[in-house]
Amino acid sequence: MACGYTGRILRVDLTGRTLEIDKPDEAFYRTYMGGSALNLYYLLTEMDAKIDPLSPGNVLAFSVGTLTGARVSGQSRLTISAKSPLTGAVGDSQGGGFFPAKLKFAGFDAVIVKGRADRPCYLFIDDGKAELRDASKLWGKTTEAVEAAIKDELDDHENLDILQIGPAGEAGVRYANVLSMCCRANGRTGMGAVMGSKNFKAIVVRGFNEPEIADRELLKEVVRTGAQLYKKPENSGFGKYGTAIVLGVNNGAGGLPTRNWQSGTFATFEEIDGPALYDTVLKGAAEGKQESQGRDSCFSCIVRCKRVVEIKEGPHKVDPVFGGPEYETLSTLGSYCGVDNLAAVCKASELCNKYGLDTISCGASISWAMEAFEAGKLTTDHTGGLEIRFGDGAMVVKLVEMIAKRQGFGDVLAEGSARAAEKLGFGEEFLITSKKQEAPAHMPQVKRGLALLYAMNPFGADHMSADHDPSYTLEGYKAFEERLRYLGLSNPLHAYSLQPAKVEWVRRTQYLFGFMDSANLCQLCWGASWTLYGPQEMVKLVKAVTGWDVSIDEILEVGERRLVMMRMFNKREGFDATDDSLPAKFFDQPLKGGASDGVAVDRNEFDAALVEYYRQSGWDENTGHPTSETISRLGLSGL
Repeated sequence: MACGYTGRILRVDLTGRTLEIDKPDEAFYRTYMGGSALNLYYLLTEMDAKIDPLSPGNVLAFSVGTLTGARVSGQSRLTISAKSPLTGAVGDSQGGGFFPAKLKFAGFDAVIVKGRADRPCYLFIDDGKAELRDASKLWGKTTEAVEAAIKDELDDHENLDILQIGPAGEAGVRYANVLSMCCRANGRTGMGAVMGSKNFKAIVVRGFNEPEIADRELLKEVVRTGAQLYKKPENSGFGKYGTAIVLGVNNGAGGLPTRNWQSGTFATFEEIDGPALYDTVLKGAAEGKQESQGRDSCFSCIVRCKRVVEIKEGPHKVDPVFGGPEYETLSTLGSYCGVDNLAAVCKASELCNKYGLDTISCGASISWAMEAFEAGKLTTDHTGGLEIRFGDGAMVVKLVEMIAKRQGFGDVLAEGSARAAEKLGFGEEFLITSKKQEAPAHMPQVKRGLALLYAMNPFGADHMSADHDPSYTLEGYKAFEERLRYLGLSNPLHAYSLQPAKVEWVRRTQYLFGFMDSANLCQLCWGASWTLYGPQEMVKLVKAVTGWDVSIDEILEVGERRLVMMRMFNKREGFDATDDSLPAKFFDQPLKGGASDGVAVDRNEFDAALVEYYRQSGWDENTGHPTSETISRLGLSGL
């Protein structure tokens, strides 16, 4: 094993039921770093253009990074990539937990899957050896049942880590996800549906060989930096309350999506925010033991931001095996739908993890239906008698299960809101989608950099592909000046600005986040601003783990390369600048109430910023495609 990587990539042909091993050289790993960029290499070189994403021709890639498994917070991440059945563009999704580190300990940096099995199967990787096993008896089972069944079958309840799809993936729900531990989700872009189309139920790993570290003293220095920063109240508070801590912050800024993005303010947000979750429904809360029972972690991470919810009484009982809702889930299944019943939101979250659904697209598709129903466009004739209204938590719970099983009107919503509008012939004005992917719970109306990001991001609207505007305001910049100057950023602007300097900030932080999704670093521990570790520590970590003498410029180039590869993929699929758009709602329907009352995205300012982004990036200003010069500079001409 080299420092930082195993040097082994497992290739799986499900049609022929064959397994082979690639052994790339060091230059390959340094060029792509793993994760998203590595996956894209295989998608670009081994997948035909214009294939149906649910056909055997789709290439499905699972990859960890060169830093995965090092004992530092925020490194146990896995990227899954394929052509997305939700968007028709490149699909890309990250998830955490213990599975990523354990995949590397089991002897592989990536698994590349092709074809379609003639019957359900799963892949078992055991300490460097791999085999395909029958999963017929697992098909149709929910995630917790599959976990138990596989551990029983392999007679090991201590050392196995399981990555799987639920029944929603088997049913081809276009935003079905992939989960480990029944609650750690690779959520976005429908990678679970791709697995289901291949009759591929799970990957099971067992391994104990941790990667070699080139410089352990330098690694310890990085770890100590994070331990000190974690003592700051904003970081320790994040650990205590989880990602839900930002729900109240966004609400105060008028940026908490409410009633399908009609408003950025939810009057009863405190019923579903981080403190409410911590005080009432975390496991052990009744006995004051939520610190020990209600918070979980990923491999070797001090933050412990993962929620564990348990509700024993009432109509919405919740099993702690399914974890608990993050900020995005509390928003999409809560404020998006006008629901302030925390138990109902937690139950809907549990069902998403039980059946394998992306909570963002699921909740947003339901909130789209709610607005369409209350506007009189969607009727009980369409819904099979269901009255789908804002504020009805029980209806949200009911619809989640119907979507997962493609039952009744759930079959329509399982297509995603954009396709549902196309099928029904109405409701486009209520959409909050970009490239047919529903927007996450951060609003471009009040964070204008996200307007640009949501529109041009190759796999649709995504909040984890660049930093957020508050860090580049005057106040935010003072707090993070050293990190941002290290990235070459020194001209902070108002959060509502989309001037060229803001475009540069979006672009450069997007490169940084692209590196993180390739090296597979958690963006809640690593980033450009408020996290435990900044870009300086990223450079140190790569040096410590691999021994490579990298610079910040090389790190940013990895992220740029990943982004350009995505755009190259999308060009093959017929995407161009016309697809880099936002829903009309963001421009034409100003928000109502709270701090953002009357606010909308300015269309002319947005259009100018998009062209400026293309120009700064070295992309064609008319098509949005990277130029041949940019492709050549990044070493991608042969792909």
